[in-house]
Amino acid sequence: MSQLANIEVQTINHLGIIAGLIDEIGIVEIINEQLGIKAQEKLNSGIIVKSIILNAMGFVSRPLSLFPQFFNDKATEHLFGAGICPEYFNDDKIGRVMDKLYKIGLNKIFLAIALRACKRIGRQSSIFPFISLYYRAKTT
Repeated sequence: MSQLANIEVQTINHLGIIAGLIDEIGIVEIINEQLGIKAQEKLNSGIIVKSIILNAMGFVSRPLSLFPQFFNDKATEHLFGAGICPEYFNDDKIGRVMDKLYKIGLNKIFLAIALRACKRIGRQSSIFPFISLYYRAKTT
């Protein structure tokens, strides 16, 4: 019975499924390719975007300053990786990543994610070259 007293329970609920899909598609990697990675950062931009997506599954009407609160009872190491704590998800870091996303362009990032998702599931479509062409025409 003394072993049971040392057990810490954390939840992931439906977030585990969403996190798995994010990992399967490679969204974290795509974001990091687009925004870059700095070696001194505890959390890269891809992990921040993953946390924003997971947060949107149930905590959307709260200010960014309360963002870490959402992950207090969640298994953050399981969802994001070893050594990642809820305190790391602060509003300053999230704001900087959101600024970078805006600067790069969400259409460009969405297109990269959509193309990678289709490639991962083995779908080919003749419409994708036209989407890409449309995007290039609008940005030049």
